[in-house]
Amino acid sequence: MKFIILGCGSSMGVPRPDGYFGKCNSKNKKNYRSRCSALIKTTNENILIDTSPDLRQQLLRHKIKKINKVLFSHMHADQTHGINDLRVFYIKSKKTIPVFADKPTKKYLLDTFKYCFVNNKEYPATLKLKSIKDNLILKDGKKKLQIKAVKVQHGRIDSICYIIDKRLAYISDISNIKKKDYKLFKNLEYLIIDCLWFKYHPSHLNLEKSLQFIDMFKPKNSILTNLHSDLDYDYLSKILPKNIRPAYDGLVLKL
Repeated sequence: MKFIILGCGSSMGVPRPDGYFGKCNSKNKKNYRSRCSALIKTTNENILIDTSPDLRQQLLRHKIKKINKVLFSHMHADQTHGINDLRVFYIKSKKTIPVFADKPTKKYLLDTFKYCFVNNKEYPATLKLKSIKDNLILKDGKKKLQIKAVKVQHGRIDSICYIIDKRLAYISDISNIKKKDYKLFKNLEYLIIDCLWFKYHPSHLNLEKSLQFIDMFKPKNSILTNLHSDLDYDYLSKILPKNIRPAYDGLVLKL
């Protein structure tokens, strides 16, 4: 099984649409960051986490020919507005693609992208909206994998963290974790966690807070994602311990 970070940038990406790189060195390709999406790749399925506005270029870069399921973390535009790029996979398979989301995200998707989910005279529905389950079972060859959905705080809304096979947790957008759920984040092989910038933000973790959670949970490896243009790849690599590193678009983790 592979876990691919398709995009690791904050809501405007790096560079921003106006070309601004902030403190990031434009000569380093790892500072070119599209908006957050990720892919779980098993021998049987490709499971997408979030549909970034940059999804098309992410799919092309990785030559992804099929999407079997989609898991949404929350309703914000930088996680949902690439949804139309899933249409091609319906055209290829002639099957609606199951899309899993919590209740507020389901409502937002249905209100905003109704044409994806409801048949009309001109176009068929391409996606099927489903409620996210606490535990989702995937197949990797003969092996069954469990994906656990955990609600975390993301400012004024909830976001869903996905924990895969009790080995990897993916939390791209978060401001806090409930204490009752701390036990779920212990003894992980990988913790991929939000780290927006240096200063405080009401809806995201900054570097200090990200490192506090990492120190508390003590995963074998940690990867910082949702990175703003304040955070240069080489600078972070220099100041962080060896088992903590910044994400970059296209980072592949083998599990």
